[in-house]
Amino acid sequence: MNWDIAEGNWRQFKGKVREQWGDLTDDSLDVIAGRREQLLGAIQETYGIAKDEAERQVRDFERAHDFH
Repeated sequence: MNWDIAEGNWRQFKGKVREQWGDLTDDSLDVIAGRREQLLGAIQETYGIAKDEAERQVRDFERAHDFH
């Protein structure tokens, strides 16, 4: 799985994102629409964390979901 695939199949994929970051709203998920940078920004804003922490979380998520 890579971000191009995630973007193309966002409706199915966003459930996995919701499981990981349950505080993200439906509106946030619609704005993210499978784009990695949008996800990073939404995580930072929603959880009040620094960019490097959001990056770490997304990298862990990518590893867990076999992104290439």
